[in-house]
This record gives sequence, structure tokens and C-alpha cells, in this order.
Amino acid sequence: MKSCLVTGATGFLGSHLTRKLEELGFKVYISNTQIANLMKVENLYIYNDIKFDHIFHLAAVTKAGDYCMHHQGDQWLFNQALNTNILQYWKEHQPQAKMVCMGTSCSYSPGTQMAEDNYLLGEPEPSLYTYAMTKRMLLVGLQSLQQQYGLEWVYFIPSTLFGPGFELDDNHFIFDFIRNCYNAKQGDGKFILWGDGEQRRELIYIDDAIDAMIALMDTENEVFNLGSGQDFTINEFARLVCEINDYDYALVEHDLSKYIGVLEKKVDTSKVLSYIEKEIYLKTSLQEGLQKSIDYFINASQGLK
Repeated sequence: MKSCLVTGATGFLGSHLTRKLEELGFKVYISNTQIANLMKVENLYIYNDIKFDHIFHLAAVTKAGDYCMHHQGDQWLFNQALNTNILQYWKEHQPQAKMVCMGTSCSYSPGTQMAEDNYLLGEPEPSLYTYAMTKRMLLVGLQSLQQQYGLEWVYFIPSTLFGPGFELDDNHFIFDFIRNCYNAKQGDGKFILWGDGEQRRELIYIDDAIDAMIALMDTENEVFNLGSGQDFTINEFARLVCEINDYDYALVEHDLSKYIGVLEKKVDTSKVLSYIEKEIYLKTSLQEGLQKSIDYFINASQGLK
């Protein structure tokens, strides 16, 4: 039986990935704030007698919205510690393992084609700069350990992940929309969009992203974008959420004073599609993924399973 370590295992991506790996027959060990906390590398020593086939490093300290603007120091200190500790543990105690890490599309410089070869070029969006740079440094760390010690890795850069199973207070934009639309329909507040809604975003369904990660996790020293290849305006996403919820989109308001981030964000999927056929890689339509996400939220909010 193959064994793996998953950091950030109780987060949105981590919980879905852990379940999928177990279904595939992996013995999964975890690191989170309660078990083998990454803030001290010594906490990982409980796994020294195990030889992992893969280490999935998902742990990160961040939030959506304007969090990165107001927590630059925390972003640097915590994320650099998490990343350095897992890389040190890998090099010193698990060099046989393939390291599988997650980057962020925030690291791409605005106005630059979001293709893997451009990931370290230019300057990230100023409001996301610190978090984006810690993710760039994670890739540099992987490359450096490969060059000096011959370690093997793969690095994924996902678009915004969505699907059921998210924390009900998760403030990534699509989960905000689902929650705010539901609450507005119940007469509890308004559905308000930040900015004029013309900024463009891309989503990828959680299971599709994980299937791609698993299909590619044995490639050697490669960087892959994971996206749907389709972007929409914030207004278009909001309209879809309203349609599924049977809520009047005309009631949606805009707050032009709020933070909007980069004006557009869509990763180039040419590379991943050269490794995996599109029909296999992207199985879930935006409409289907939103329906599942909204059904989950409604059931969870009402205390149903």
C-alpha cells in the first residue's frame, strides 16, 4: 500500500483530496493545526518511521477578499515557516517522496499571460504581493532542492476551486455569492457585489482539479496550471447563482468602494491539456458544479446531511 502525507488536510482542498486518495487505496497521514503542526518541523518527526511515496503540501495561511492587504507580515512569517519546514523535513527525512505542492494564480503578474513559464516573471498584484511571493518562493525552494539534492516534485497552480464541502463562512467570491444570495432570498440582508462586477474570474470544480493532480502527480519537476479555460465576469457568476436560487438578479447591488483585486484572471491550460484529454480532465460543467455547491450550502445551513 502506498502512503502519503497531506498538509492542510482539513481544509477545502485537503479534505477532498484526502478522501480521494483513501478511495484509491493510499494510506493517508495528515498534518494540520492539531496533528503534526507545521509551525515546528519537529512536530513532523512522529512520521519518521514511515516512508512516504508522496507528500502533498497544501497548508497555507491566507483568506480571500482583502485579507492579504492587511496581513502582509503574518502572510510572510507564517507561510515562509510552513513552506520551509515541510521542505526541510522532505530533504532530511523523506527524500524518496515526490513532493506535490500548490501554488496560486495570484503569483502571476497582471497583464502577463498566465502560462507556467511566466510564473516567476514580473511583479504580482500589489494587494496580493506578499502571499504571492511566498508561493513563488515555494517553487524556487523545490527547484533548488532538486538541483542540489536530486529531489523530485510537481507544482500545481489552480484557478479558484469550488464545489460542495466548503466551510460555510469561506469568503472566496463564489462561496460569498452562494451564501449572500441564499440569505437575501430569506430576507436576511442584501446580495451586494464588490465593484462594478466586470472583473473576470475562472473557476475549476474541486473533483476535476483533484483528478488532474492525481493523474499528474508522478510527473517529474513540472509546473501545471489547473483551470477550466473559461472565465466570466463577476456579474455573470452572480446571475448564474441567482438563477439556480430562483432569486431576482435585478435586486443585486454593487458597492463601488470595495476592493476588487485584479481585473481578470484566467490561467493558460495548454500544458495540462497536452498531458490529459479535456474530456477526462474537465468533467463538471459550471452549471452542474454551482448546483452541487448551492445544494450543499442549503442543506448544511438547514442542518441536513
